[in-house]
Amino acid sequence: MDIENSSEFSPKKLKDKRMERAVAVCAELFLDRGIENVKMTDIAEVSGVGVATLYRYFGTKTGIAIDAMTFLWDDLRNLFGGVFDSEQFLSQSGMKQITDLLKMFVVLFRAHKGFMRLLGEFDRFVIHENVPPEDLKNYESSIIDFYPVVEQAYKQGLSDGTMREIANFRLFYMTYAHALTEMCKKFIEGEVLPSDDFSDAENELEMLIDCAVSYLKV
Repeated sequence: MDIENSSEFSPKKLKDKRMERAVAVCAELFLDRGIENVKMTDIAEVSGVGVATLYRYFGTKTGIAIDAMTFLWDDLRNLFGGVFDSEQFLSQSGMKQITDLLKMFVVLFRAHKGFMRLLGEFDRFVIHENVPPEDLKNYESSIIDFYPVVEQAYKQGLSDGTMREIANFRLFYMTYAHALTEMCKKFIEGEVLPSDDFSDAENELEMLIDCAVSYLKV
C-alpha cells in the first residue's frame, strides 16, 4: 500500500480529523462551562490543536460555536435514530404516537438538561454576536424536526378515529413545541422570583402535554 499517496492518510483528511476533534471538544466544554466561559485557548489546550490553527480554520469563536452546536444536534439525532420509524412505534394508534412524541420534551428536560440550557445560551450568543442567518444554515438543518413524524401520527389518528380534525395542525404543533421548549429552558435556568417554585417542573410539562392531547382527542 502506498501510504504516502493514500487518501486515508492525506494531509487534508488528517487535518479534518483534528478539526472534528476540536469541534467535539468545544461542544463538551460548552456543556460543562457554558459558551461565555470557554475561550479559544481552552479549546486549543484540550483538543491539542494550536489556537492559531483554530482561528485560521474557523475564523472566530462564533464559527466553531456554530459547528459545536451542530455537532450536538447531530449527536442527539443519532440517539433517537430509528425510534420513531420502528415497527413498535408505528403499530400504535395515532393518538398514542402523538402522546409519545410530545413526551420527548420531558425526556429532553430530564436527561439532557445541559443541552437544553445550552440552546437558550446559544440563542442569546447568536443575537449578541449579530450572526447573519446565512451562517446558521447548517445549524438549522441539523435541528431535529419532529414535525414530519408528528404530522404522520396526526394523519394516522384521523384514519383510526382516535383524533379529531383541526383547522391548522401545523400551528397547533408549533404552539405547543415552542411553549414546551421555552418552559424547559426556564426551568433549567433556575428560579428567579421569590414566588418561583420549579420543584414540580416535570409535572408542569406533563400537564401542558395533557392539555394538547385532550384538545386532539375525539
